[in-house]
Amino acid sequence: MTFDLTVLFALAGVGVVAGFVDAIAGGGGLITVPVLLSVGIPPVAAFGTNKLQSVVGTAIAATTYWRKGFVALKALSFAIPATFVGAVLGAWAVKSMDTSLLNYAVPVALIGIALYFTFAPKLSDADRHARLQFAVFAPVMGFLIGFYDGIFGPGTGSFLAMGFVTLFGLGLTRASGNTKFLNLTSNLGALAVFIPSGDIIWPVAIVMALGQVAGGYLGAMTGIRFGAKLIRPLVVVVSIILALRLLVFR
Repeated sequence: MTFDLTVLFALAGVGVVAGFVDAIAGGGGLITVPVLLSVGIPPVAAFGTNKLQSVVGTAIAATTYWRKGFVALKALSFAIPATFVGAVLGAWAVKSMDTSLLNYAVPVALIGIALYFTFAPKLSDADRHARLQFAVFAPVMGFLIGFYDGIFGPGTGSFLAMGFVTLFGLGLTRASGNTKFLNLTSNLGALAVFIPSGDIIWPVAIVMALGQVAGGYLGAMTGIRFGAKLIRPLVVVVSIILALRLLVFR
C-alpha cells in the first residue's frame, strides 16, 4: 500500500495524540485503530501496525516513569517475562479461537472499572495495603492480561491499572508506570507473531511511531506532574468510551 505525504503527516499527528493519552490512562488504540481502518488498511494489518507504532510511545512513557522513580524494575523481573509469554500465546491462539464473546464481556468489565475509579474512596498517589503478594501474583496477572492483549487487546491498560491499584495497593501514578512496562511487554509479545506474518504496513508504522515518541514523553510527564487528579478521571473516561465503542460501533 502507498500513501501520500499529507496522509503520512496526518498519521504522525495521530500518533502524537494517541501516545499522549495512552501514557496517562491507556486506550491509545481508541484513536489509532479507527484511523488506520479509515485510510483503507485491512483489519489484521491495522491491528499489527497499531501494535508496532504504539510500542514506541509505550516504551518512551515507561522509561520516563522509571527514570522519575515510579517503577522498580526488580519487582517486575518475573512479571515481564510472564506477560511476554502470555501475549505470544494469545496472539497464536487468536488464529484458531472464537473471540466474539469478548465483545460483550470486555465492555461490562470496563464499565466496572469506570465505576470503581469514579466512586472508590482514597484513590490517590499514596500506596495502600496490598491484598496479594506482588512477587507471586504480579506475574500471574501479567500472564493473564498479556494473553488477553494477544487475542483481543482493548482495555489492556485499564485492566492492568485496576490490578495494580486494587490487588497490589499501588498509588495511581506508580500504577500507571508499572502498567506501561507490562503493556509494552505484551505489545512486544504480540509483535513477535505479527511481524513474521507480514501484518505490518511499515511506512505508516514508522511515521506514527515518530509521533508516539513526542506523545509518549509528554503524556508521561503530564501524568507525573498532575498524578491522581488527572489519571483517575482519564481512566474513567477512556474506559467508558472504549466500552461504548465495543458495544455500539462493532
